[in-house]
Amino acid sequence: MKRKISLVTATILIAFLGWYFFVKPNDYLITFTANSFPGTINQTIKSWDKRMQSSVPLEQDGLLNIKQQLKFGDSIVQYDWEIIPITDSTSKIKVRVKDLNNSFMNKLMIPFASTVIEERSKKNLVNFNQYLNNHIKSFKVSIIGEDEIKPTFCAYLTVRGLQAQKAFEMMRDHPFLSGFVKQNNLELNGSPFVEITKWNIETDSVEYNFCYPIRKSDSLPKNDEIRYKDFKGVKGIKAIYNGNYITSDRAWYKLLDYAQKNDIEVINTPIEVFYNNPSLGGNELEWKAEIFMPIKESQ
Repeated sequence: MKRKISLVTATILIAFLGWYFFVKPNDYLITFTANSFPGTINQTIKSWDKRMQSSVPLEQDGLLNIKQQLKFGDSIVQYDWEIIPITDSTSKIKVRVKDLNNSFMNKLMIPFASTVIEERSKKNLVNFNQYLNNHIKSFKVSIIGEDEIKPTFCAYLTVRGLQAQKAFEMMRDHPFLSGFVKQNNLELNGSPFVEITKWNIETDSVEYNFCYPIRKSDSLPKNDEIRYKDFKGVKGIKAIYNGNYITSDRAWYKLLDYAQKNDIEVINTPIEVFYNNPSLGGNELEWKAEIFMPIKESQ
């Protein structure tokens, strides 16, 4: 009987060691809780990756999983990020760490001693958490509920680019568009807004119309770049965003979370209405934008 028990124990031990050294996908696991929602964490990981000067593009599998590679000396370390929503304002983050060049040795040493990859990963992720917390303090998103934007007529520019560059492109185009409106004595009829026409969540790329609402008239000046359109209005879920307009897309993700949790079918083409001119400066937390995520109309 003892021999049989010993044989079973040995078999289990061998199976465990085989899994641990040759199957287990990571050398080390770090878990922590963040006081934010998945979209903000996703975008902050990407921003932090640029600060770390990674030479390998991130791989994204949906919004909640990101694969990152960082080089330290002769080691290439892979971070597999998993974002797990807990509440409307908290998420659990799991980071599975693997040294692609020294994985076997790390697995051998980690149970018995503190390793370089372990210490470096702790330091890096403490740095990331501080970076995330600072970012969270820089903006605010408040869900208002269902609302609508009234129809209007507008002069607009069509722009394509990365969503992180949207605010810079708006600052670039604002003098041209506002100058055109002023020089041609066009009457403003509301606050400028951005109408997203395409949003690729996987590549963080957008196409949008940068619109200036104006009074419609029979005679409108022509321009090779500026066009005119009737904006038909939108019924959607509304949020108030306060903060630098560079990160107003954080409200997009918050609205998507809200829609999913409340079984509201939406279209991923948000509209942003801006009430402040960033070139005038001031306290960014007092800057305001209304963000709408259009609700899909029932057939």
